[in-house]
Amino acid sequence: MIQKISAGLLILLVSATSLVAQQPQKPTASEIYHELQNLNFIGSALYIAAHPDDENTRLISYLANDIHARTAYLSLTRGDGGQNLVGPEIRELLGVIRTQELLAARRTDGGSQLFTRANDFGYSKHPDETLAIWEKDEVLSDVVRAIRQFKPDIIINRFDHRTPGQTHGHHTSSAMLGFDAFDLVGNAAKFPTSAATFGAWQPTRLFMNTSWWFYGSRENFEKADKTNLIEVETGNYYPALGLSNGEIASLSRSMHKSQGFGSTGSRGNETEYLEFLKGVFPQEKTNPFSGINTTWSRLVGGKAIGAILTQLEQNFDFKNPSTMVGSLMQAYQLISNLEDTHWRAIKLSQIEQLIIDCSGLYIEAVADTQSINTKGRYNVTFEAVNRGSVPFNLQSIRANDGSVILVMNEPLTQNKKFNYPSEMVSKATATSAPYWLQEEGSLGMYKVKEELIGLPETPVQEQVVFNLQYRRMTLPITRNVIYKYNDPVDGEVYQPLELVPEVSTSIADKVLIFASSDARQIAVKVRAGRDSINGFVQLGKPEGWMVSPAQQSFMLTRKGEEQTVVFMVTPPENQSEGYLEPLAVVGDRFYTKELVTIDYDHIPYQSVLLPSKAKVARLNIKKKGELIGYINGAGDAIPESLRQIGYTVTTIEPTDISVVNLKKYDAVVMGIRAYNTVEELAFKQDELNKYVEQGGTLLLQYNTSHRMKTQDIAPFSLKLSRDRVTDEFSQVDFLAPKHSVLNTPNKISQEDFKGWVQERGLYFPNEWDDAFTPILGMHDKDYPQTEGSLLVASFGKGHYIYTGLSFFRELPAGVPGAYRLFANLLSIE
Repeated sequence: MIQKISAGLLILLVSATSLVAQQPQKPTASEIYHELQNLNFIGSALYIAAHPDDENTRLISYLANDIHARTAYLSLTRGDGGQNLVGPEIRELLGVIRTQELLAARRTDGGSQLFTRANDFGYSKHPDETLAIWEKDEVLSDVVRAIRQFKPDIIINRFDHRTPGQTHGHHTSSAMLGFDAFDLVGNAAKFPTSAATFGAWQPTRLFMNTSWWFYGSRENFEKADKTNLIEVETGNYYPALGLSNGEIASLSRSMHKSQGFGSTGSRGNETEYLEFLKGVFPQEKTNPFSGINTTWSRLVGGKAIGAILTQLEQNFDFKNPSTMVGSLMQAYQLISNLEDTHWRAIKLSQIEQLIIDCSGLYIEAVADTQSINTKGRYNVTFEAVNRGSVPFNLQSIRANDGSVILVMNEPLTQNKKFNYPSEMVSKATATSAPYWLQEEGSLGMYKVKEELIGLPETPVQEQVVFNLQYRRMTLPITRNVIYKYNDPVDGEVYQPLELVPEVSTSIADKVLIFASSDARQIAVKVRAGRDSINGFVQLGKPEGWMVSPAQQSFMLTRKGEEQTVVFMVTPPENQSEGYLEPLAVVGDRFYTKELVTIDYDHIPYQSVLLPSKAKVARLNIKKKGELIGYINGAGDAIPESLRQIGYTVTTIEPTDISVVNLKKYDAVVMGIRAYNTVEELAFKQDELNKYVEQGGTLLLQYNTSHRMKTQDIAPFSLKLSRDRVTDEFSQVDFLAPKHSVLNTPNKISQEDFKGWVQERGLYFPNEWDDAFTPILGMHDKDYPQTEGSLLVASFGKGHYIYTGLSFFRELPAGVPGAYRLFANLLSIE
């Protein structure tokens, strides 16, 4: 089960399950005190790196919870190019998961999250390649925009800008961009669009979050000149939260579940080092904000606010925080009049929530449905309960455009529940699906609207404003309209209210392989996004392919209902590739999207819209054998891909691995990272070796060299490395051109290595026994040849194959040559 944090922790430390992420905040008195401390600090810090999970959660938690700075992590990418340990999603869908994991991490450690438009296109060995693919000026403009919008006093780079080629090109690029942006953000003539929107801004100083790792060893670090380093203690204990900083950091780190980054909490002293790079050197070498005015006095009109809030902090009433409401409302009025619009908006949001929390007010807006259409009607229940004794009136409830929904003007009597049902009409003009996937971008950059650049997720469009009155003062409280239901196991479950199209289509198999010119029935599923909808579906096809009939009608009665229509698709005689693209027509409206849902315990429920299509390929492919056993690893779509070319694929449970159970299979395939994730494999290698020895074929896909369950993965010595070839267009040399895996039943040629996606492969072995035959050689530009991407050994009567080639990407992408080569590996004799 996914770990959940108890409700008694800090409001910013609630776990990021779908059940918790949407529900109203219910802080304890000590957590409210922590909120007040955050309100009383006027300063910001921005942490910059390349991917989800690159961030140092110890430092982010320290900045947010110890210093109380407004802290954000700018991740240049959403991690689309990574692997997935929790499910089969890769590329765009993995990016959605990792985006939500970052948001869950920030809810845990107290930070906030920003992005650029950069796409994680996969591992890159040099920043020159990275910045060429990312379109350097474009991603630099996004970094400058983020800094101008967030207005940090300090910036911290995670990586070193001075070491190109020594680590992941994305990592070094993030540091180079942060380093360059520091000098550009204060000049309104540079990237003038963001300057006009947010104004120019000059941070006080730039750091790099260094450690002994950057020096090669602890010994080297101890000897290094630390004149430019400041040390911060990040192991402090927070009594108000009941947690040490290291414990919060590990909870945050553990939100990166798709990457297998579960972390054990630490207690006791911990030191982080920041290397000063630019700006004004801090006056004290133990405080990154030293010399920066972080009190209310930095703002015109702020001293009076600071005087009120400091008094409240010093005399905080832990037994009854509601005694502060009168003073907080006074401070609220003063904040409303601040000239500084940036801090005014930030602090109004913070103090509004603080007033609600101190008062014990419970306010929410709950829809009777989980999804609606743009301009659609739906029912909402507004709940307001004044659980404390502070006298509030509920004047009205308005839509976020200011239009009136309900007018009450009645007192919220202590502990009396008020429910107000109403009908609402959505005024949204777009769906709530991830905005960065709505238009097709380039290999390196997503294409998004200017006003959305940098946002972590699509802005909520269905919101309402509860207008409360305290004495003669008005307090507007904005709430997202949400959906909730009761689950027999989990109880009250919250989900976002989502805007979806009124109809969507999908083809179940995203790759359809035609091994002959015979026609096949292709099913298209039509899903209703509202009640009572009908129309017809057409199926777009590549040139030379035939589809019949020309269209199929559908009629759906209830929202969520699905209907399957079938087309007969005939491929051409010769090899051909393309896409089948369903088009749903309802009146004069056209729909071309597939609705994909992502539902994991540790992130909110996600509805993603992707182009509805399936790749089709007419291949001249041959195979031997019929029955394949598959042992799942970290998750991939290889079994579905093998079924496309006629194999019968059966999943083998790790506990069932025995030579008796395996002997019926023509070949057994290990899923990606199986030896990193499947505990039982530490004890099953002898059985696998016996299966091979008695005539079986065992094909292992890539594993990482780190955190393996066993080093014993083959009948002969085999050592994994970090060798990889990231250029999917790199030359492939045939080291054993006469070997059967390159010749039967399919003759493999250079044509078979065209059209590969993202990379050639990863984590190749670099040392192996003479029993292995290396089949392929390849390398990235300016790097030495690797020969471990595909190794084949005879053992007894059978064959053992190890490959780091990225079949887990290539087969789901419908790469013809990858299918032909994989068929040869399974057909080896």
